[in-house]
Amino acid sequence: MKQKALSKSVGLTDDLFPRVHPHFYTWTNRYGKNFVYWNGARAELVISEPELIKEVLKNSEQIFQKKQLSDIGMKFLGNGLIFIEGEKWAKHRKLANHTFHGESLKNMTPAIIASVETMLEKWNGQEGKEIEVYQEFRLLTSEVISRTAFGSSYLEGEKIFAMLDKSTIIVSQNLSKTRIPLISKLWKSADLLESEKLAKEIQDRLMKIVKKREDKAVNGEVNSFGNDFLGLLLNVYHDSDEKNRISLEDLVAECKTFYFAGQETVNSLLAWIVLHLAIRGDWQEKARREVVDIFGNQNPHLEGIAKLKIVSSKEQLQEKFSWESYSCLLI
Repeated sequence: MKQKALSKSVGLTDDLFPRVHPHFYTWTNRYGKNFVYWNGARAELVISEPELIKEVLKNSEQIFQKKQLSDIGMKFLGNGLIFIEGEKWAKHRKLANHTFHGESLKNMTPAIIASVETMLEKWNGQEGKEIEVYQEFRLLTSEVISRTAFGSSYLEGEKIFAMLDKSTIIVSQNLSKTRIPLISKLWKSADLLESEKLAKEIQDRLMKIVKKREDKAVNGEVNSFGNDFLGLLLNVYHDSDEKNRISLEDLVAECKTFYFAGQETVNSLLAWIVLHLAIRGDWQEKARREVVDIFGNQNPHLEGIAKLKIVSSKEQLQEKFSWESYSCLLI
């Protein structure tokens, strides 16, 4: 069904739901907004009623548990923030919140601007030619995350991103495969062996970045481990209080999660926004005019960004673009 859906051409204003999730689209029309289906040997409930989704996401009584990862999934991301729960989640979430605090973001602005300017200079030389913006944004987010969160070079980060991309493909290929518990413990598939190899290579590269930062602090080149995401993780990893400390495994897992989730979400969002601004030239002009009015010839800054109305108005954009949203939540 998926291959059939992907084989059909799609227009810019077409409903993407039946193309991206043809099974869920068909089942929703046939069985209603809420239904159960079997994923191998596991029953899963799909809900698409807003009130039910809100109740599950709120999860005030901690009834709904996060989905457990497969062996391949664990090799991919491990016990990062996305998959942990309880007190451990709260501790790791606090670190992430601190990373994106206003002052922290303000310190990241120069590096972000420098990366964007480099990309735009490259685009200026491509005038009149077609540009694959999704790939351009992938390179941009790779560089920004490497520089602002880990203080590493683009080359170091790009190698990690490339291996994470390979891991993503392996995980997606195995999402619907059924595994027999005993046999899967005794016999490793080719994909699992490849995922283990990639996980080891990613960890080795991450540890080189970690060791470089630790050596600078020990040798007195810097006063601390730093205030970026890696620095915060290292401060907690070396905390004298065992209750606050995180393990090396947790540190590596959070680095992988940040690399993957940070790039994947921002990259897709930027490409999606640019697509719709290209479709709606009138809103592109309104957004551009607002940016020029507020910043003029200055580089963007947090104080000015807070004043943007059109650029930051999700409600107006959704209304004007007539986006249809479909939510499927698997329990």
